Amino acid sequence: MTKTLLITGGSRGIGAATARLAAGRGFDVAVNYAGNVAAAEAVVADVKAAGRRAITIRADIADSTQVRTMFAEVDRQLGRLDAFFNNAGVLFPHKRFVDIAEDQLDRMIAVNLKGAYVAAQEAARRMSTRLGGKGGAIVNMSSMGAKLGGAFECTDYGATKGAIETLTIGMAKELAGEGVRVNAVRPGLIETEIHASAGEPGRVKRLMGTVPLGRAGSPEDVAEAVLWLLSDQSAYTTGVIVDVAGGRGI
Repeated sequence: MTKTLLITGGSRGIGAATARLAAGRGFDVAVNYAGNVAAAEAVVADVKAAGRRAITIRADIADSTQVRTMFAEVDRQLGRLDAFFNNAGVLFPHKRFVDIAEDQLDRMIAVNLKGAYVAAQEAARRMSTRLGGKGGAIVNMSSMGAKLGGAFECTDYGATKGAIETLTIGMAKELAGEGVRVNAVRPGLIETEIHASAGEPGRVKRLMGTVPLGRAGSPEDVAEAVLWLLSDQSAYTTGVIVDVAGGRGI
C-alpha cells in the first residue's frame, strides 16, 4: 500500500536523501523547502523517476500560518498523511555562548523549536485515531549537539535540539494510544552543506578524530534510520532517540 510522507527541509542534505530513499520504498513524497526551488524540484524529479507521486511546497517553518497551509496542501494533493519527517532547521555561523545575539536566538527558536512543534501538532492531528485519523509515524530531527551542548560553536542550536528530544518523549507518551509512533534521530558529524553555512566547511575533517568509526556519516546513513523508524519494521519502537553518529558521544 502506498503511503504519503511529508519532509520539511526536504530540498537538501538529510531531507533530500530521505525523500529519494523513500521513493524507492513506496512512499509518495511532499518536499518542503524555504527558498531553493530548483533544489526542491530536483528532488521531486528523482522521486517521480522512481515511479512515485511528489510535490514541492514552499513554506517558512517559523510561520505557523505557512505550516498549516503546507499540511493542507499535502491533504489536497496527496491525500492522507501517513508519515512525517520533522527535519527543517537552521544553524548560524559559530559563536561563543556569550556572543549569540538575541535576534539570532529568536530565529533559532522560531524555526528549530516552535516551528517543529507546530508542524508536529499538525501531523498528529491528521494521524491520531482519537481525532479521526488512521495512525502514523513521526520522526523528529535532533542532533548530537543536544547531547554534547554545542560549546564554543552553537549552544543555541544544541538547546533547541535538546528541547526536540524532550518533545519527542512527551509526544510518544501522549500519542501511543492513538496509533501514532514518535521517535527522533540524533546525527553526529554528517557530510552536508550545513557546516559551510555555519562558516566552517572543514569542520567534519577537524573533528574526525572524535568519531570512533573513523569517518563522517553520509546523509543516506541518517535517511536509512529515519525510514526504518517510519516503517512497519519498527512497529514496536516509540519514544526513542537513535544516534547516527559513528559512536561519537559515547
